Amino acid sequence: VQLVESGGGVVQAGGSLTLSCAPSGFSFDNYAIGWFRQTPGKEREGISVIYSDGTTYYADSVKGRFTLSNGKAKNTVTLQMNSLKPEDTGIYICAGGPEGLLDIKYYLMNFNLYDLWGRGTQVTVSS
Repeated sequence: VQLVESGGGVVQAGGSLTLSCAPSGFSFDNYAIGWFRQTPGKEREGISVIYSDGTTYYADSVKGRFTLSNGKAKNTVTLQMNSLKPEDTGIYICAGGPEGLLDIKYYLMNFNLYDLWGRGTQVTVSS
């Protein structure tokens, strides 16, 4: 079983990108799916998380610009990123773990809540 990210790329500041996270070998039912951003020299940062019922939570740094949603089949999670800034540059990694263990906000800061991690996809925002 694994998670596979797609959709990264290079975009100018102010532009948009859409990332997807899809499971291989299992279903997202009752799973929390989180997106994290890794930048060289910085700690991994929680960006957004979604429960299987569509409940979401966002980091302040992306609130109002990023939207996380379940796909129609509810087995793909999509991160729509608008108004991108150079500081959004990094490797975006999706992770999956049993939902509801703690309040959803803790899923952005507690990596131990996840038992599956993707390899990541690079997002580069040029100024």
